[in-house]
This record gives sequence, C-alpha cells and structure tokens, in this order.
Amino acid sequence: MLLIRDILREIERIAPPSLQESYDHTGLQVGDVDQLARGALLCLDVTEAVVDEAIAHDCNLIIAHHPLLFHPLRELTGADYVQRCVAKACRHDVVIYAAHTNLDNAAGGVNDHLSKLLGLRATRILRPLLDSLLKLVTFVPESHADAVRAALADAGAGHIGAYDACSFSTRGEGRFRASEGCRPYVGTVGALHLEPEVRVETILPNHLRGAVVRALLAAHPYEEPAFDLYPLRNAWPQVGSGVVGELAEPMSEQDFLCLLKDTLAVPCVRHTALRGRPIRRVALCGGSGAFLWRDAVAAGADAFVTGEAKYNDFFDVEDRLLFAVIGHYESEVPTVDLFHKIISDKHPTFALHNTKTNTNPIKYL
Repeated sequence: MLLIRDILREIERIAPPSLQESYDHTGLQVGDVDQLARGALLCLDVTEAVVDEAIAHDCNLIIAHHPLLFHPLRELTGADYVQRCVAKACRHDVVIYAAHTNLDNAAGGVNDHLSKLLGLRATRILRPLLDSLLKLVTFVPESHADAVRAALADAGAGHIGAYDACSFSTRGEGRFRASEGCRPYVGTVGALHLEPEVRVETILPNHLRGAVVRALLAAHPYEEPAFDLYPLRNAWPQVGSGVVGELAEPMSEQDFLCLLKDTLAVPCVRHTALRGRPIRRVALCGGSGAFLWRDAVAAGADAFVTGEAKYNDFFDVEDRLLFAVIGHYESEVPTVDLFHKIISDKHPTFALHNTKTNTNPIKYL
C-alpha cells in the first residue's frame, strides 16, 4: 500500500525542494501525507474545477506545478478561489502539493522536457545554479578509507558532470585524546594518540547533506568522526534556469515559429521582427523566463523561447536573436505529462489522472 508521501518522494527525487527559488512556496500546501494514496490528479494550476475533478475521480492527491498558496492565507472565509479551494480540499481530505521552481531548475525538469518536445539535442543548462554545492572533508584511519569513500558515493556524493564516485585523498596524522567514558576505536583513554589517517574530500549537492552525513557516520569507525562541510560558489552545471540546445537541422524563422505553434498547441506566438537568419541553436525557459534572454545571447542562441515577457523586453532584445513568447500556460502545461512520467516510472499501477480542465485564465479572440 502506498502512502501519499511515497508518491511525493518520487517528485522530490527529481526536484528536491532545495532547488526552488527564494521567493517560491514549493511543497506540501494542504493536507496529511501519511494517508493512503487512492489516486492523484496532475495539473498546472489548482482551481475549484480542478478540486472538483479530483473528488470526482476519487483522487485524494492533487499535484500542481503552480502553488495554490503562493502567499500566506490570513483568513479562510471563502472570499476568493484560493480560500474556497483550500476549504473544499480540507473537507474532502484532498492533499495539495506543488513542485514549482524546483522542477523548473531540476535536471530532467520542465525545461528539459520542453526541449525534448521541440527536438533539441546536446542540451545544457542556460544559467546554472549557484550556492547549491558543498565540499565535505573527513579524516579516517587508512583501514577504513575505502569503505568511507564507497559509503559517501552510494549516498550521492562525488558527482561531477558525467563522473561519479569522485573524491580526493591525502595521507596525514590524526592526533586526539579520549576522555573518561569514551570507547575509542584506537588509542587509550587519557593518553594522547597519533593515528595515520587519510583526509577524504568530495562534493555533494546541498539537498543530500543529511543522507551523506548519515552515511559517513555509519561507515566511519570512530565514535566522534571529524568532518567539515564548506559551502561552494561553484556553479552546478546540471541544474538551473533555462536550457539551450541544437535543432537537428537549421530551419527558417517562419518554420521555427510554426514548429512552436504545432508542437505545443500554441494559438498565438508573439515575436520580434524576422531577421532572415536560420535557426539552429535554441534557448528556452518555460513560464516567466524573459530574464534569461541575455544568457541566451551569450550562449550564441539564434532564438529564445519563453512563456511571457514585458513590452520593453521586445525592444531590449533588438535584433540579437529571434525572441518568441508563446504564453505562460502553453509553455508549462506539458509539465502535467512530466509529472505522469515521473510517478508512473516508479509506480506503474498507481491511479494517475491528467486534468481535463483548461486552467488558462487568458483567452484569445
């Protein structure tokens, strides 16, 4: 039997909450995750119609991309749709969960999924995340160095690009004195002890800190293992904002805009003037991604695609690339299919329902 927290664990395995932007409110919004999971409704936005749809399908879990509770509730009177959704979800024991900018920033997340739909190859993150990596340094007797290195790697430490189990070791001498009541692995209580040790250092993402430290403590023979954690300023190339990649073959600007319309079912594409240049390298960011257009230029992109932009953004781009805005909803509604794949890959028989409700508040004449 599956609990709701078991389902959500699969989302957070791909998109750890620590990857969310500082302004965001990702994660559990409403309800008890320790109840049995009967089914999940997957959606972009939570509206009253979506909650009704979940109830009709006997789903006690709604997984959305956009947080319903983006701002704190100050009252629960039914005065607006947010309050009414919360009240109805509580009455029917429906859990509401959001994976927002953590899924935007994740490897294999929203933008990666969008790039695959458009057929982009050799993709990479457009603006890698900063301040999300740690350096772990520990000191271990030579007899246990391999075991500790293996435990750290098994817990997820030591990934650098396509390489795993990465670490660096140097030999040295540890010095310590065990106090009364200690049970030292080496040395004698009350006597200063010198021990040949290995300094092992490795790298890890911040969200794995707890798991990696637990693995270290379990594998290390000492009662009180010495270790240090240092924040790193290194960019994390595998996660961050936007994606840039290559089309299989160059195409005209007109054909590329038609590709956007046809592939993503976009009713209207706003774009800068056509420049008569072929499109091969494409940068994109679902949702409100206009802040990345300069990164797209720096990456040598011929076109930049996002969900929404301000009027002045179209001026600022000038003729440096083709700037195409396809709509916030249209750029992120494929996230529903991404949710479905993430969960069904692990739990293929669990009841999943992609919403049939179009929650786009913007209409086109």
